[in-house]
Amino acid sequence: QDVSIDSSCCKAHQHSTGAKKGTGSAEHIGMTRGQEYKNYATADGLGNPLYIQLGGDQISDITVASELLEHVDVSGSIVMADKAYGAADFRIKTEKSGAVYCIPPKSNTAEPWEADWWQYKERSRVECFFQKIKNYRRIAARYDKLAVRFLGFVHLVCILVWLM
Repeated sequence: QDVSIDSSCCKAHQHSTGAKKGTGSAEHIGMTRGQEYKNYATADGLGNPLYIQLGGDQISDITVASELLEHVDVSGSIVMADKAYGAADFRIKTEKSGAVYCIPPKSNTAEPWEADWWQYKERSRVECFFQKIKNYRRIAARYDKLAVRFLGFVHLVCILVWLM
């Protein structure tokens, strides 16, 4: 089984901000490039969601990557991700979990590793998953102020993706 990991950044609607003071990071709306948020997801080889979580736009992809894999059984599978997930710690953790990684090295990597580019093309499935869920305007624009409500609707749409 193939497992793809990626994140998608979207601009939150102006009315999604303004939740109770002091809950800014808990609502997963970033402040660095504007009012944005990220969906982090793992998808199987068919583009069906396996696990999804929210984060602000200021969070780096690699900081969430290990947590994404903890929720999915990847033993015996190929984990595909883009260059942002190419840190040595993540690659080692992937191999220790019994999986093989297919992550291309960044161009400035001191010791680049081999990447199977034909296999890497299959990573587009997770991109297709993000496009499927963004067809729902409520997800694409994030009208919900509270992260719990928004994530609940994302889970509902994930169920619809599995049923399609």
